[in-house]
Amino acid sequence: MPDRITAFFQRLGQGVGRGIGLLVAWLIWPFMAARGWYSGRHWMVKGPVIAVLALLVGSYGYFIWQTQVWSGFNPNFVDSYRWSERTVPAGQELTAPAPASPQTTAAATAARQCQSSAIVDAAADLTDMNVNQNAWISSMLLYRLGLLGLDWDSTPFLDNKASFQRGVNQAVRRTSVELVDTLARMRGTSGVNNNLQDARSNLQFDEYSWYFGLSPFGPKTPSPSYYRAAIDSLRKFNAELTTCVAVFDGRADNLVQFLDRIANDIGSTSAILRERSENFNGGWFDTRADDRFWFAYGQLYGYYAILTAAGADFSQVIRERNLGPMWSETLVQLKAALRIQPAIISNGREDGWIMPSHLAVMGFYILRVRSNLVEVRSVLDR
Repeated sequence: MPDRITAFFQRLGQGVGRGIGLLVAWLIWPFMAARGWYSGRHWMVKGPVIAVLALLVGSYGYFIWQTQVWSGFNPNFVDSYRWSERTVPAGQELTAPAPASPQTTAAATAARQCQSSAIVDAAADLTDMNVNQNAWISSMLLYRLGLLGLDWDSTPFLDNKASFQRGVNQAVRRTSVELVDTLARMRGTSGVNNNLQDARSNLQFDEYSWYFGLSPFGPKTPSPSYYRAAIDSLRKFNAELTTCVAVFDGRADNLVQFLDRIANDIGSTSAILRERSENFNGGWFDTRADDRFWFAYGQLYGYYAILTAAGADFSQVIRERNLGPMWSETLVQLKAALRIQPAIISNGREDGWIMPSHLAVMGFYILRVRSNLVEVRSVLDR
């Protein structure tokens, strides 16, 4: 009996070995055939082939490097601004030092200075991180071509950074709309600021455009160029605001509307996470869980910076309504969500004990942030 068991396992091992050998042979056969074909060609054929292979290897090497290296990524980057030390809300005139002579009094009167907008600074710097400190992954040619024709978002590879960037961009887009429509207009009746209008238009541009497209057919301006133009427009607006030419209307009702829009935006993302978590339980093998997670993460990353900045721009409203503790708690919840950085995203069952459900965890934090925003809004509405 022991001999029969031993023989069975020997046959099993031999069968597995033959199977692995056949698989390896099948995988390397195209390369061996190509080598045989290549060795018999003239150098005029070999040269272009080598050039094409070198171009492919270099392009994919650059593409993989750009998707894996996240420059400027730092959830605590808002600390460097020291916005909490500002004493004047955005758009209000800064107090000039006491003049030493009548001549300096006249110069100070001529050169008025107002407080710039921290929200605009945050939006510009978030976009700068996306397209200047990093390559914009979603419009790169190899990202658009996908993996053997399969969209990278449908694979577990090389799409996390692209999803994160689109999440950050979603927060900046939403903010640019509110800046144009309410925050940078005096009681909503003054004219639209041209720089902010340009920024909003450029930020709404398609995230996937490369230098050439099929629909419509022909050359195009790539997405990063539009976003870089938006950065310039945002900085121009802040320069105008600093010289008291532009306006920033930091009223309570404007803050209420701004918070409403943000709550609705992240609420929509929460619904996307819930739908994926409930209907797909592939654990570590759910190939779409990672892009859902990192989009939500990027959105919260952007809103953490923007809401921190809003605390400085609306400091007078927050102080008058005694919202300091509630506002701080909202930022604490956002920062807690940004500490979740799993190496591999898993979309397991919520009651599972082997594979975690990172989408459910992220959705939980989003709902906590949204609940805090709704609470702040209710206090402002009283």
